[in-house]
Amino acid sequence: MASKVKNMTSGSPGKLIILFAIPLMLGNIFQQFYTMVDTMVVGQFVGIQALAALGAADWLVWLVLGLVSGMTQGFSILVSQYYGASEWKKLKKSVAQSYVLTAITALLTLGISQAVVYKVMIFLNTPENVIDMSMMYLRIVFCGIPVIAAYNILAAILRAMGNSRSPLMAMIVAALTNVVLDLLFVAGFHWGVAGAAIATVIAQAVSAAYCLLVLGKIEVVRLSRQDFHMQSGMTGKLLKLGAPLAFQNVIISIGGLTVQYVVNGFGFLFVAGFTATNKMYGVLELAAISYGYAITTYVGQNLGAGEIKRIRKGVSSGTVMAVITSLVVSVIMVAAGRPILSLFVSGEPDQVRQVLDIAYKYLFIMALFLWTLYLLYVYRSAIQGLGNTVIPLASGIAEFIMRIGVALLLPRLIGEDGIFYAEICAWAGAALLLMISYFVIIRKVTEIPGEKQF
Repeated sequence: MASKVKNMTSGSPGKLIILFAIPLMLGNIFQQFYTMVDTMVVGQFVGIQALAALGAADWLVWLVLGLVSGMTQGFSILVSQYYGASEWKKLKKSVAQSYVLTAITALLTLGISQAVVYKVMIFLNTPENVIDMSMMYLRIVFCGIPVIAAYNILAAILRAMGNSRSPLMAMIVAALTNVVLDLLFVAGFHWGVAGAAIATVIAQAVSAAYCLLVLGKIEVVRLSRQDFHMQSGMTGKLLKLGAPLAFQNVIISIGGLTVQYVVNGFGFLFVAGFTATNKMYGVLELAAISYGYAITTYVGQNLGAGEIKRIRKGVSSGTVMAVITSLVVSVIMVAAGRPILSLFVSGEPDQVRQVLDIAYKYLFIMALFLWTLYLLYVYRSAIQGLGNTVIPLASGIAEFIMRIGVALLLPRLIGEDGIFYAEICAWAGAALLLMISYFVIIRKVTEIPGEKQF
């Protein structure tokens, strides 16, 4: 067990966080790699129109998968707290009931998403020349919701127990699988966007299977039939943590769909440029996500152990590391952004130039303010680790208000470029709320030796 999980309640906080985050960063690099390969292969072998089709589908995919990932991330908070407190029976029950609730969430999400997706795409003013390809992509990806949900909950439980290495290996295997299948299905079989969607779902299934094999070898989460007996108290705790995070992601996604609605009105070339940069979004935030998972696990375990001073020290160290990392990423993106973006685009030279101009302008603006996004992740994750998912939900509402307000108003004042600032303002509004809330919450938490904080 010692080689598979990590106790974060002793040792240097900064060292623990960075060592936990590095495998997650590498895993996210591989995840973003195969996401980008999807887009590159489609953009190069199918064309700009297909690239726009993927972009038109982006926020709907994020909405549906964000709902599932929000639930599983919330469930893992309780798992990390029980692990930190060495409450092994409760740990097993929390894991088992997390599985059940995740399965229910996945099936409900699958049914609802397939039922309403076409009407939503029409409502979003999706360009006529890309909507059929967007629908094909969405239908296939949504069919894969159960396996995507399986990966999310299995990886979340591993991370909650301090294991960030196994999710890394799962992502490496998934990335290699996805790249091979992309080239085979899209470039070889000429299946277009459908081939990219199928490759993505299969890759997620492979990563889920890998995580399941690892969990099967960890004694403290070897489950019996009795562990799956639903208990209202445990179920209530899990839903109290998971539901706000799922709702937060839904709210953020609705704001993103509003942005997509505005972008769709600027024509398919603008949609293609916007899409190219959005595919780089994952690269921009991958280290932030990794720090976030590390801090949530660190705070959750130390809260379970009653180590409040360590929480404060760890969050401070995490903040410094995250800001420095964001500055490094920003410099790289400003310097190398345009050549990287060119990998997503092929077609007539004039159209390619227009798409790249749009894409690089958006990327440059996001790079300048990236440190704001990293602060958002640090403080949201710290608050979640403290067992509070209501404030992160409120931050999602703040993002929603800022994103929609800027998207609807600023383009009318300064033109198309105004849409590029919707994301920046959303980050800033949420980060400010989260930072203030964290310092208020942490001051109220009293360190009482032996007392459980959940």
